[in-house]
Amino acid sequence: MHSLLVTGRLLSRAIWNGIANISSAPDASVQRKTEPYLVSAVSGFSKERKIQRLIKGQFGDDAWFTAKYKSSDVLGVADGVGGWRAYGIDPGEFSLHLMKTCERLVKLGRFNPTNPSELLAKSYYELLHHKKAILGSSTACVVLLNKENNTLYTANIGDSGFMVVRRGRVIRRSEEQQHYFNTPFQLSLPPPGYQQDVLSDRPDAAITDNFLVEDGDVILVATDGVFDNLPQNLIVNELVKVQGERCANRLQMVANSIAWMARNLSFDETFISPFAESAFANGINTIGGKPDDITVILATVAI
Repeated sequence: MHSLLVTGRLLSRAIWNGIANISSAPDASVQRKTEPYLVSAVSGFSKERKIQRLIKGQFGDDAWFTAKYKSSDVLGVADGVGGWRAYGIDPGEFSLHLMKTCERLVKLGRFNPTNPSELLAKSYYELLHHKKAILGSSTACVVLLNKENNTLYTANIGDSGFMVVRRGRVIRRSEEQQHYFNTPFQLSLPPPGYQQDVLSDRPDAAITDNFLVEDGDVILVATDGVFDNLPQNLIVNELVKVQGERCANRLQMVANSIAWMARNLSFDETFISPFAESAFANGINTIGGKPDDITVILATVAI
């Protein structure tokens, strides 16, 4: 009973946060009929069971942003690497600053509307030269809709990622980048003297892709707390519910549902999760979900 009460309170907080601060859709009256745009919603949870203070753009060590500039709609997520706690470093600080820097650069127009990998690189190098060192490391995934050519450009480093569903089928899904099991590629800023001991991948290591979008396409951008706990068929079953959806509040309900399912299964000790299957494939005999921070950005393409 106690666990149901706590998780119920967490869900209500996620729903409130999503509807009040996160759902977004442009004014249809100012859109040209042939110009695509994104309707989006965000939901998520910290892996901690206790109630935590909400910070816009952050769920635990995960961070996210949505931003628009002229002909571009941009979405991004980042997952701070938790191992930095052993060094007295807040793992969420690097991921949050990385995403906030991406957001600021987009809003200032200081980005290439066909190259989200370059946006990640600019943000990373800005943190690298920050007056006050922002230490830590993070995975990252950024997707950019270019309205002028109806094309979605993507960049992914590590095991956060994206999925695009069209008419009930997965037409694109990001590829994980792992050095070895449960150790993803990551952008890093280690403390002085630790450079040789810490994995640090260059921004140009990000896997990039681009493809034409169609009206009604559903785009999921999420951290590994989603993909490690939800099999693809469960995700697709939710995404098809919002094909062609233009109401941000209805989109928010499905974003909340995906985040809630991922959270529930992450603490299910009997569930054969995608993480457990991957562990088994790497010679590790385990079962259950993987407790983790969870971030969901859900968007639909409207033309």
